Order: sequence, then C-alpha cells, then structure tokens
Amino acid sequence: MNQTTTKTITFIGAGNMTRALISGLIQDNTNLSIRISDPNESQLQEIKQSWGTVNTYTDNSKAIAGADVIVLAVKPQIMKLVCEPLQTDLTHHKPLIISIAAGVSIASLQQWLGEPMLPIVRCMPNTPALVQSGMTGLFANQQVSEDQHNLAESILRAVGSTLWLSNENKLDAVTAVSGSGPAYYFLVMEAMQDAGQKLGLTAEESRLLVLQTAFGAAKLALESEDDAGVLRQRVTSKGGTTEAALNTLIEGGLPNLFEKALKAAENRSIELKNS
Repeated sequence: MNQTTTKTITFIGAGNMTRALISGLIQDNTNLSIRISDPNESQLQEIKQSWGTVNTYTDNSKAIAGADVIVLAVKPQIMKLVCEPLQTDLTHHKPLIISIAAGVSIASLQQWLGEPMLPIVRCMPNTPALVQSGMTGLFANQQVSEDQHNLAESILRAVGSTLWLSNENKLDAVTAVSGSGPAYYFLVMEAMQDAGQKLGLTAEESRLLVLQTAFGAAKLALESEDDAGVLRQRVTSKGGTTEAALNTLIEGGLPNLFEKALKAAENRSIELKNS
C-alpha cells in the first residue's frame, strides 16, 4: 500500500479476522496507524504483546476519533448494538466503513449508524486469510471515493486476493462459494484421509498425501490458463484408475450435490440478511 500520508484505521472487534488483517498489514509495511477496540482486555493484551505498535481501547468512541477507516469486525448478531452508539461520533466525521460481517446489508449499517451518506464497503473474506491466503469479495456503495476504494482493496489484499462485485446481492453467492468454501474442502480432505486409512495407510501417511495433493492441485489450477474441467481431463486416462474413481463420484451425484449445497448456503445467507 503506497500512501504519502499515514492513515488511521480502527478495528472494532479483536477476533481472528482482525488479527489476520493486522498481521498482514504489518508484514506489508503499510503506512497505517492501527487501533483496536474490544471489551475483552485479555484479548487486547495478547494483541499488544504480538504487535506493540498497535493502540488498544475498550471504548469504541475513543478508538474511532479521527480515524480514516473503521473496520466492523464483530458478529452479525451484535452489529446493531455496536453501531447505534457510534451515531453521534459519525455526525460530522464520515470515515470509510468496512464491514466483514456476513449477512448485514449496507442499508442496515446506514440505519444503525444513523448516517445514509457514509462511504461503506461490505466484504466477505474467508478463513485462509489467517495464513494470508484468503479470498475476499467486496462491494462499495456510491459514497465510496476512488481513493477509499483503493484503500479498502489494499487492506483486504494484505490477507489474500480480492474480487470487486457490481451488485451487493452477489455477496450471498460469495458467502456460499468462498466464505463457506474452505469447510467444503476440509470435508473432502477428511473423507479422503479416512478412505486412505481404510486402504491400509497410516493416519499420518494418508494426511500428508491428501494435504499435499490438495495444495498441489490448487496451485496448478491457479497457475494454469485452463479451467478445472480441462485439468481434470488431462489426468484422467481412458480406462485408468482416475477414471474409475471419478465415475463413482459422478454416478453418486457429487456435482449435483455441490450445486444443492451451495444453493442452501446462499439461501441461508439471504435469510440471515433479511432477518
């Protein structure tokens, strides 16, 4: 992130995603003054021990005073309780608001913060952000300037890749595909490891084979210009072992099952947003 002046960013909530973002920003040598606010003083103390340059607060109003960016990193069910007390502070001071809470719409944030003209970016990161390999979908409202757009992207790119969306409703699909996505791959890994052990491998042998194969397949797909279908066909010899396995998965309805699963996740995201 190349900035000529230091920006102040305040994180409200000291959970795992906040820690991942701070770690990435500090490693990225960003020109940011970082603040964190959380009622849990023990969590703040842990953060202070890890990153001594971070300023910590238990009072949200003090933490956001003069901040250029406020990152709302709290659970969706308490977002309203966190936002409403900030209304007075945001009457004249209109920083960029970044929300990483799933299912909380920009309209709701505007209502709870008491200011319809706030620049707001909603984003949906995923847990690989904890190892700087995340994927984040973002949507900005019309009040977000070009500089703020770039700033938001720089912050989220500190923990992985980003994808800007043209429609806020697409964040429900992002939640289904990448937000919840790591769990799908973990389930596949778990199933393959169990199956490997039943074929006679030790738990550690099966684990190493499965995890490195998953990593290698993802890396190959990322670095290839071909889509996943073409890559799959290249490793599937006619009458071979891979074809035998894939035929079993396809006949078992795996592709349709994934379609139903992602639709269920998207529907649940919409339900949470509307509740």
